[in-house]
Amino acid sequence: MASGTGTVASLWTEVNRCGQNGDFTRALKAVNKILNEVKDDVTALHCKVVCLIQNGGFKEALNVINTHTKTLPSDAIAFEKAYCEYRLNRVENALKTIESASEQSNKLKELYGQVLYRLERYEECQEVYNDLIRNSVDEYEEERKTNLSAVVAAQSTWEKVAPEDLGLPESTYELGYNAACTLIGQGQLTEAMNKLRQAEDLCRRSLAEDSDVTEEEIESELAIIHSQMAYIMQLQGRTEDALQLYNQVIKLKPTDVGLLAVTANNIITINKDQNVFDSKKKVKLTNADGVEYKLARKQLQAIEFNKALLAMYTNQADQCRKLASSLQSQNPGHPRPVLIQVAQLCREKQHAKAIELLQRFSDQHPESASGIKLTMAQLYLTQAHVTKACDILRSIEEFKHKAGMVSALVTMYSHEEDIDSAIDIFSQSIQFYQSEQPGSAAHLALVREAANFKLKYGRKKEAISDLEQLWKQNTNDVHTLAQLISAYSLVDQDKAKSLSKHLPSPDTMSFNVDVDELENSHGATYIRKKAAKVVGENLPSEQGQGDVKKKRKKKKGKLPKNYDPKSTPDPERWLPIRERSYYRGRKKGKKKEQIGKGTQGATSAASAELDASKTASSPPTSPRPGSSNAAAAAAAAPSNMVPPRQQKPAPSTRKKQPQKKKKGGKGGW
Repeated sequence: MASGTGTVASLWTEVNRCGQNGDFTRALKAVNKILNEVKDDVTALHCKVVCLIQNGGFKEALNVINTHTKTLPSDAIAFEKAYCEYRLNRVENALKTIESASEQSNKLKELYGQVLYRLERYEECQEVYNDLIRNSVDEYEEERKTNLSAVVAAQSTWEKVAPEDLGLPESTYELGYNAACTLIGQGQLTEAMNKLRQAEDLCRRSLAEDSDVTEEEIESELAIIHSQMAYIMQLQGRTEDALQLYNQVIKLKPTDVGLLAVTANNIITINKDQNVFDSKKKVKLTNADGVEYKLARKQLQAIEFNKALLAMYTNQADQCRKLASSLQSQNPGHPRPVLIQVAQLCREKQHAKAIELLQRFSDQHPESASGIKLTMAQLYLTQAHVTKACDILRSIEEFKHKAGMVSALVTMYSHEEDIDSAIDIFSQSIQFYQSEQPGSAAHLALVREAANFKLKYGRKKEAISDLEQLWKQNTNDVHTLAQLISAYSLVDQDKAKSLSKHLPSPDTMSFNVDVDELENSHGATYIRKKAAKVVGENLPSEQGQGDVKKKRKKKKGKLPKNYDPKSTPDPERWLPIRERSYYRGRKKGKKKEQIGKGTQGATSAASAELDASKTASSPPTSPRPGSSNAAAAAAAAPSNMVPPRQQKPAPSTRKKQPQKKKKGGKGGW
């Protein structure tokens, strides 16, 4: 028994030495030997759990805890159990374990803050870290401030909460990066880009101090900063620069699967319906193991939406519908899955079914009905159902009296020549502003537009009340007063005369007006020309002060290159060459003897003898000058005319009788 006790004591010494050296594998072996000697030793079991956690065996450690629940007290082992559950992504179980612990130690609070951050309960998480920073003084203060800045950045990005100034320093590049993320959430993109550049410089300087860190490791550490820079460029519309920086991050192959997934997703959003082959490759990076535990819920949601859209762009209709239906079941109140389904139906030309789907969703989820109804109106317009589109737009209470909505409705009703409905839109909106914001700029602008619209379509009687309201607001507005008098002149001439007294006198209206300058201005349709000044002897005798007409100089004609001023020009130069008296026709040279010319089997000599143009009885080849027949022949035979092709005669069955030659003839048969 004494030897066993000595063995256990030596084993504990080894466990202590290995723990101080960080050799938890040997420490675990020693602990297992102790447990073989003393089966239910609480300290040995606790040490075994710690050794397993240090070696990454979270599942084995949790099995040991769950197996020895009676031996291991829950308060003593609460941190280890919650940490194993957290690392195994059982976040809800970890939260229950922490909340069930009777004593909340600092390390348990640290883990509690991490769990709340993963559960996206940012407000509670911020309170935990504020308490830790206030009530603890150790070497981990900088890490706690970094985590707190990450919570503030998440609130600004995902919950659009205006962050309060916590006075956090930016002494490390992690703190600078989180400050930049906070600015992005507030929409301050230029300031965020400057913060990221400062964080990049700080990261390079801090890592360059360590001689063991390579350049590749530095670039890998900077990947998250570069990806955030590319995101800002994308928001600013610099998509080419953003795409180049995103691809550089992808080539580095960082170990953070969350960073890779976000970068790949942003590249897909830039590609849209173009370069779908590259997008399909990038989708694989968003499907890596563990991505769902690294990203926020809204990030995962955006990735799934993009997968459905990519399936639609690649004409995978069934896959698109499947993904959209899954997204709708996971996010029943979100309008985007329904819009994806509607887009797919429109690509399939099923507009009626798409409108029915939108109508059903707007009835079930009135909180999201505004955007859905706008889409319905757009679909009706694409099918030329303008009145139905107007009815849908008028049913959106949120935008009903907005200036843009009023303008759209009036334009569409005018297109349909439904002037009464357009005026009704103006009347309802004016009544709304009269009760809610009387006399505001939006109210008066709407009244003016209504009056101009009624005057445009000849509704002067209906425009009187609007014009009177405008004139009462500003009695010095001469333009409105003139419109009002014009409208009253058709209804009540006495009222028009009484109002005309308020018009300024002609002298007042023309005061300090330079008529010449006005007529010569760019906007004048007619400009009076000034008379040209004539000086000295060139004064016209008969014309008084009239304008002197300028004579246009005639340009001299160009002379031919071989022009000789001493020679007398040919008097017949205006006649065609064939009609001139000295024309004798073209000189034809002797035809060269050519083989293959003439009739089949004839020689060149025979063809020359058969040439009728060489006989004495043949008429002259060239007509006399001035002959009308020659002109007609020249006109009937253009120079580019192709001669008709001769046909070969059909063979005859009759024998040809030989003929006698004529005596003395040159061209006999």
